[in-house]
Amino acid sequence: MPHAALAVDIGGTKVEAALIDDAGRVLEGTRHRRPTGREASRDALTAAIRDAAAAAVASAPGVVVIGVGAGSAGPVDTTKGTTSPLNLPNGAELEVVEILREVVPGVPVHLALDGACLVMAEHWLGAAKGARKALAMVVSTGVGGGLLVDGRVASGRTGNAGHIGQIRLREPGEHVLDGTLEALASGPSTVAWARSRGWAGTTGEELATSYAAGDQVARDAVRRSATAVGEGIASTAALLDLEVAVIAGGFVNVAPDYFDIVRESVRRHAPLPHVADVEVLPSPLDGQAPLLGAAFLVHGGDGPR
Repeated sequence: MPHAALAVDIGGTKVEAALIDDAGRVLEGTRHRRPTGREASRDALTAAIRDAAAAAVASAPGVVVIGVGAGSAGPVDTTKGTTSPLNLPNGAELEVVEILREVVPGVPVHLALDGACLVMAEHWLGAAKGARKALAMVVSTGVGGGLLVDGRVASGRTGNAGHIGQIRLREPGEHVLDGTLEALASGPSTVAWARSRGWAGTTGEELATSYAAGDQVARDAVRRSATAVGEGIASTAALLDLEVAVIAGGFVNVAPDYFDIVRESVRRHAPLPHVADVEVLPSPLDGQAPLLGAAFLVHGGDGPR
């Protein structure tokens, strides 16, 4: 009878779950998602996690689930098994591990920061394979990341190492997160910045259309996002002597030259000569990296180290 991990990815707009084997293959028909969002109640978030996970398991009745791996937007508390995603205000200290134990009783349940899962996936199957020092990050509803240091995934004291979205690049404003990389570069933040300057759209997709049409505000907004990402990579590369930075997430598709702008920003903001040489690569994992990293929590043994 085939065996698989139940992988769960908890994010700011959706929960996604799938069954994944030890070669990193998503079992056909087992990938399911449920919406989340800033307005979702605590009960709705709990139901989304439970329902997505249960649907994945029910999609393959002949498969034995040997463990559950969950990656979540943070901060997380891996000792308590809870998560408090910044983009899900009603999800503070949500008992993710306990929810998933109810779905699949009797198997180990592992929880990690979604950024840690991201870098695990890239090191296992993606653009950071073979690297010793790597950053993997996602630019989407939020900005998250994970770090590979000397071939090991850094988890830190609380499991929250790698929160690159919360490094500060500008002076803080009224909100504690103002001036952070996430506040400068995420999809919603970029759309909001463009709207504050007279752009009439409301979504990242509309921003992409305006960018392609040559709208100056849209182009300035996208450049602002990609430049901030480059600044964050340059600072992290100076600290850790990175070999590669891998970027995933839907918002990087807002412009065909997004990566070119990021790379130019890394070179321009590199405080040391070797920092300018860090490779900046798109993820080759077709949006599956968070789930694959969550599966690696099960298949890789002891998860982030």
